[in-house]
Amino acid sequence: MHDPRKLASEFIGTAILVIIAVGTATEVFGFKLFGGSLAAGVVPTATAFGLVLAALAYALGPVSGCHVNPAVTLGFVAAGRMKVAEGIGYMVAQVAGAIAGAAVLLAIFDQIPGYSTKVQGMGTDGYGKYSLTSLNLSGAFITEVVLTFIFVSVVLFATHKAAIQGAAGIAIGFALLVVHLVGIPLTGTSVNPARSLGPALFVGGHALSQVWVFIVAPLVGAIIAAGVHVVIADPKDNVQVADAVQVADVPA
Repeated sequence: MHDPRKLASEFIGTAILVIIAVGTATEVFGFKLFGGSLAAGVVPTATAFGLVLAALAYALGPVSGCHVNPAVTLGFVAAGRMKVAEGIGYMVAQVAGAIAGAAVLLAIFDQIPGYSTKVQGMGTDGYGKYSLTSLNLSGAFITEVVLTFIFVSVVLFATHKAAIQGAAGIAIGFALLVVHLVGIPLTGTSVNPARSLGPALFVGGHALSQVWVFIVAPLVGAIIAAGVHVVIADPKDNVQVADAVQVADVPA
């Protein structure tokens, strides 16, 4: 049976991630609030993603582990650290939360004169002419696999008992920040299928037609990360994220 508290935590956490981080991306790149400089847009957007996830990890980690990302959940399932049925419940809650978060953003941005999802968008990911560097389809797929592998690997190893206890939230937040620094100019950075799907549903057009890449590639990267984790990590030292993000009461 699914724990409704955990599902609510994943729903709320993913919605908050979208509102704060995707909202920042839209303001920066859609409304160009930081001017035309690419660097001036990448840094605040990456920082928003990293900081909000770090905050959520410590706030919601003790409840659900604060995955707020289907790729992270798949990584835990593939690594044998979560049951399949519970993982599916998490993923459904995350996607629903991302859609709800995107709906809230749209409701806010609609109050701005002249806003249009076709003009300012909603922080969606893309490739080809919708990539800041015109990265092609195969490049975008590889980028998302690699960046998700890095991110999910950090999550899995940071929640390993051998890691510094109580520091998982910081490590995970920093990991999301740095993969965004690399990935935003290339694809916009997904590494999170829910984060990509929610806004794409409201933007439609190219964002929706290309979103499959930002669903499939992160899931592939997560599976690879889980495989590496299983090979390298000692399974008896694995702990859940919910335990790892707490400073105390984690046995050595």
